[in-house]
Amino acid sequence: MINRRISRKVKAGNVEIGGDSKITVQSMLNVPAEDVEGNVKQALELQKAGCEIVRLTVPNKEAVKTLYAVKNAVSIPVVADIHFDYKCALESVEAGVDKIRINPGNIGSDDRIKAVADACRLHNIPIRIGVNSGSLEKDLLAKYGHVTPEALCESALRHASLLEKFDFNDIVISIKSSNVQIMTAAYRLIAEKCDYPLHLGVTEAGTHRMGMIKSAAGIGALLLDGIGDTIRVSLTADPVSEIAAGFDILKAVGIKTDCPQIVSCPTCGRTKIDLISLAEQVEQRLQNCHKPIKVAVMGCVVNGPGEAKEADIGVAGGDGCGMLFKHGEILRKVKEDEIVDELLKEIESL
Repeated sequence: MINRRISRKVKAGNVEIGGDSKITVQSMLNVPAEDVEGNVKQALELQKAGCEIVRLTVPNKEAVKTLYAVKNAVSIPVVADIHFDYKCALESVEAGVDKIRINPGNIGSDDRIKAVADACRLHNIPIRIGVNSGSLEKDLLAKYGHVTPEALCESALRHASLLEKFDFNDIVISIKSSNVQIMTAAYRLIAEKCDYPLHLGVTEAGTHRMGMIKSAAGIGALLLDGIGDTIRVSLTADPVSEIAAGFDILKAVGIKTDCPQIVSCPTCGRTKIDLISLAEQVEQRLQNCHKPIKVAVMGCVVNGPGEAKEADIGVAGGDGCGMLFKHGEILRKVKEDEIVDELLKEIESL
């Protein structure tokens, strides 16, 4: 049982982050900022894939036009990613953005920080502070000698204090590193030091395969500890693939339960059916199923109703056939080429 960390709650558009709100999955557009049509197209693709919050970079005033177009094209919250120009943050607010990602210490004097804080407060827009191991302040690197969880945590709290000074507390914090051990330790540390909602992610995680593994290890470990309020799986890949990856992590740790959980054995010499293909077919055909059930696809009777007795429905392979079972009780034998269809019929009846 996961005991979720108690955090304050903020709201980005129509989506709540933190508190007892659902843990959301988000992504970021990777189309050049000046390409309005391309950004809108990708944002719509992400929304269709289930993305719940979308972010895009706003490096200059021209990019605010792209932000405005994206905001008016999608129904999910839109986040403006700002690095150094506080005026871009102010113009993004005027364009109707739902959330700002900015590190106050990067934008200059107190009057600039106050201007951003006041504008966001006026429009009920939260600010995410995003600390990254690759851009840690020089004085903190000198203090700690290298990137450490403590250095990342101190940096995040320093940025937060600059907003708190102007009575702004609608803050979300992320502390990202490409090193999974540093990332998880940093988040555990910040989770003890503040009650702000936390955006989880392993930055620069890599290509689809390794990036997914590193993200699952880091994000998954923290979620199991009850830490995390929104997640992004950062992949060197099509951003749409990040959404499925994020939801898969939530499924794997037992947080997302409005879908089937598929259990299948790795096969062995006893297996006399093409179980690998069958398991893949079952997974594919259940992609849009929202029943909270456990489905077992097992290679033989040894791993069948016995080891998978907790499954709601399942199949155990025989010699060119399969034995359907429900809650550990055998239903009937079916031919190998009928297994998937017959299994799906039983699932539909549940």
